[in-house]
Amino acid sequence: MHGHGESTDSLDRAVSSFRAGGPVLVHDADDREGETDLLYPAAAVTPAAVTRMRNDGGGLIFVAFTAAVADRFDLPFLHEVIDHPANDHSDLGYDAHPSFSLTVNHRDGFTGVTDDDRALTIRRLGEVSGDESYDVEAFAREFRTPGHVHLLRASPGLLADRRGHTELGLALAREAGTVTAVAGCEMLDDETGGALSTADARTYARRHDLPFVEGATLVRALG
Repeated sequence: MHGHGESTDSLDRAVSSFRAGGPVLVHDADDREGETDLLYPAAAVTPAAVTRMRNDGGGLIFVAFTAAVADRFDLPFLHEVIDHPANDHSDLGYDAHPSFSLTVNHRDGFTGVTDDDRALTIRRLGEVSGDESYDVEAFAREFRTPGHVHLLRASPGLLADRRGHTELGLALAREAGTVTAVAGCEMLDDETGGALSTADARTYARRHDLPFVEGATLVRALG
């Protein structure tokens, strides 16, 4: 068991890293997805950060917005606008309310999938999310859909409503005072093909001197 002292230290390190534009490893909960995500403040994402997420994370690279920002950009929950019989989430064991919204590319990119292109898309998404005057028309002039960066909408009350990586990351960003957009990627295990174990994620964090924080610590401190 890890005491509150370690929890406080890990939270402080996580907040400091986010303020400096660095990554944080966040484990949600073993009774939820049981996954660790590699998270960044979106506005600080560089091509090297995309390379790290792609190689050391390996899951889906996404940008999560608060509900207020998603509303300003008129980003829907995808499951609410897709009319297709496969759009049924009642059998999901951990969550019946997916965060997925549109996928986008920045218009100045080429294919949108390279590390440079995705970094441009993610960084600009982070930057414009903090601009109250940036509306859906401005968004459409700068980004196109579909694309290679997945956008996620957080629940309005963040951790009070839902405790997924979307809300955990944005609560951390709010605490750090960074703009309310977080980029991330689930960490997978190259050997098993499954989610990276919590022990291995902690080892990765120690090896690269990155903060590792439990979702429960964020919920307790920031919820």
